[in-house]
Amino acid sequence: MTDATVLATRTRGPVRIVGAGLLGSSIGHALTASGVDVALADTSPAQLRLAVDYGAGRPAREGDTPVLVVVAVPPDVVADVVERELAAFPDAVVTDVASVKLEPLKALRARGADLTRYIGSHPMAGRERGGAIAARADIFVGRPWVVCRDEETSAADLTMVEALALDLGATPIEMTPEEHDRAVALVSHVPQIVSSLLAGRLADAPDRSLQLTGQGLRDTTRIAASAPELWVQILGANAEPVRDVLSALADDLATVAEALRAPDAPGARRAVADTIRRGNDGVERLPGKHGQNRRFEQVVVMVDDTPGQLGRLFGELGELDVNVEDLRLEHSPGAQFGLAEISVVPSAVRRAVDGLESRGWKIASTTP
Repeated sequence: MTDATVLATRTRGPVRIVGAGLLGSSIGHALTASGVDVALADTSPAQLRLAVDYGAGRPAREGDTPVLVVVAVPPDVVADVVERELAAFPDAVVTDVASVKLEPLKALRARGADLTRYIGSHPMAGRERGGAIAARADIFVGRPWVVCRDEETSAADLTMVEALALDLGATPIEMTPEEHDRAVALVSHVPQIVSSLLAGRLADAPDRSLQLTGQGLRDTTRIAASAPELWVQILGANAEPVRDVLSALADDLATVAEALRAPDAPGARRAVADTIRRGNDGVERLPGKHGQNRRFEQVVVMVDDTPGQLGRLFGELGELDVNVEDLRLEHSPGAQFGLAEISVVPSAVRRAVDGLESRGWKIASTTP
């Protein structure tokens, strides 16, 4: 650790983290690496020891006086733990990182808790695997971190929570709890259900069908590996906004299914085309690299499945002055090569294709 690292860190310790799972331990790793004193607490002694062994912080001690408490526990106990931490540490700002914000706030208000030092927040980051062993200091880098302030929030306390997000490489975004929960229903919670439903259709599918699996199916089912226990809590706590999105989605599915009952009937093909076109419009609105709504084109390169080939590809693209905006890899079953789908700005496509082909690379395709 260098003096420059310490000076660059806005967060000052001690920071107490309650919950040594994926998010809590990941926050601990990032702060500890920056020289911040991190005290970890968890109801599971085994989880706590594992997080400490991996370097996420030290065990919390009697007499600790944290200036910031981060509650990283499952949604159904957030209100209980926040209330307890506010009472135990009257000089600390308390935040939580749960993926649902309105229900815990309602519960705290109903109990008459003093919320002047409480600020709900939520980093839009995670992994399919949970627990301290899956924690990583960099999972927040470049990700939005929602901060839910209200009229009681002081500027100094708000700055402390936003500083935490900035120190972890995230981008703070202010929202109300209601706005947050409606937003995550659309961009996080419903995608989980859709992914799980689609993946569930694979459970009894013939093996020969699954041998045809391509990157599209892997992309759309990636998050289906998430933990059911956690998602039961998340969806239950955000049931109404999720139900609203699912109802609208069910109507859209019904429209397409009805069109396909008689695909040659008047208007049927238009209904299908409009569905696909609206999807195009939605994808266009997704923030891209650095938050820009930019369209890239893809150059698909065949890469031998041998050590060093992907590094060589990147190196030669650099020599061609072609910036890789995104990358996706696909391996065909039994093949001795992979397909590297490189996203580049449209003006760089011809330079990339001509330059790579002159260096012996085989271009499988280019797609807008």
